[in-house]
This record gives sequence, C-alpha cells and structure tokens, in this order.
Amino acid sequence: MTNIHPTAIIEKGAEVSGADIGPYCHVGPQVKLAKGVKLHSHVVVGGDTTIGENTEIFPFASIGLKPQDLKFKNEPSKLVIGKNNVIREHVTMNPGTEGGGLLTQVGDNCLFMMSTHVAHDCIVGNHVILANNATLAGHVHVGDYAVIGGLSAIHQFVRIGHHAMIGGMSGIESDIIPYGQASGERASLVGLNLIGLKRRGFEREEINALRTAYRLLFSPEGTLAERVSDAGERFNNNPLVMEILAFMRENGSRALCLPRDADKAA
Repeated sequence: MTNIHPTAIIEKGAEVSGADIGPYCHVGPQVKLAKGVKLHSHVVVGGDTTIGENTEIFPFASIGLKPQDLKFKNEPSKLVIGKNNVIREHVTMNPGTEGGGLLTQVGDNCLFMMSTHVAHDCIVGNHVILANNATLAGHVHVGDYAVIGGLSAIHQFVRIGHHAMIGGMSGIESDIIPYGQASGERASLVGLNLIGLKRRGFEREEINALRTAYRLLFSPEGTLAERVSDAGERFNNNPLVMEILAFMRENGSRALCLPRDADKAA
C-alpha cells in the first residue's frame, strides 16, 4: 500500500506504487520506487533513478542528482539501486556519465552509513558496507561483501575485490585484491581479511590455502608476474585463489596495492 505524506512532492511521471514516502521528501519525474521502499523524511531522489524493493533511505540523503563531474553535459544517464539496502543520513549517490557507460549501479543488501558518497559510474556489489564518511570517487568498482572503513577515500578507477577490508581513515590509490586487507594514509596491503572470512563461514582449509597463496604472491623472490604464474600452477584447482589471480591479471586503470614490506607478507 502506497503511503505518501501530504508535505511530500511527487513529480508527475514518477512511479512510486507501494512505497512509503515521509514528510518533505521530493521525488523527481523519472524516479521509480519499488514496493516497500521507505523514504523517511527530507529525502531527495532525482534523475533517472530506480530503487529496488525494501530499500530504506534516511533523512537528508541526496540520491540521483547530477554528478560532480565537470565533464558532465546533461547526457541521459542512470542510477540503479538494488533491494534491501539501508542508506543513512546525508548519503549522496550520483548517476553515470558518458565516460563511464552512463550508469552507476548499487547491488542488494548494502549498508551506506552516514555521509557516505557513491560517485558517478561506480559499480557496487552486494552486501557491501561503507562506514561513516567513506567516499568512492568516479568509476570505482567494489566487489561483494567488501567493507570500507570510516573516513576512507577511494581514488577514481580503483577496484576493490570481493570480501576485501579497507581500514578506517585510509587513502586507497591502487586496486585491492579479493579477500585482501589494506590500510594507511597512502594504503598498503597488510594481509588477508581473516576476521571477515571466518565470520562469513569460510572453512579453515580455504583460509589456509589463501594464506599460503598470499605468502607466495608477495614474497621477495622473483617478479610479481613470475609469482602469479607459479601460484596459477600450484592452485589451479582452488577457485578462491584463482579468483585473486584473475583479478591481478586484469588490466585495470590503477596499479595493484602491494605490501609495504613484501618479505613480511602473512
């Protein structure tokens, strides 16, 4: 059942059937809100924005308005947000641009804490957490179950792998491997996200294989390309390790984030 507070403004053309829209919200004419979407109050949703079922948005969030990109020339672009997300106070999310495929996309079951930012052309997976004041610059890709600590900033075009953990107050300039953990003002890789893996039910044998592969990949012997090749031969039947290797072999726009002291990799 649609519930719209009398002070809310719903522009002609918006599709809001089954949504709960609180006081002083503003919903633009191209917006589509699925069943169970809840806008608490003072929420602005604009642009060509689609929000999936049961996503909850808290006061003073700004969703789908123009990107903060000087190259944006009002080209038609989209913001697509999945289902069961929690978007807290003062969060901002922008649609895509011509330079990034005209799409910003957020998956399902994510938590965006207060004042987090998802910039133009970002692709965010499922079950992702951005803690307070974490920000994604344009064109960032974030894998499923990644956690980004509070006050962290992710450089444009960076890739954050599945199940990665970014420590609070970190500056991420380089790609973070799946299952990796990174932290620092100019972040370095500091190991694997062991606590996150245990919490999500990974078996001890899986975690031990990842640790062995991590030590091999970031040992001081040989070149990184040689170590990737050696790990591919040794772990060719291990899907978790092979996922890391596939990520490392991709030609991303940014370099790989490496341990500060490779001989201390663990």
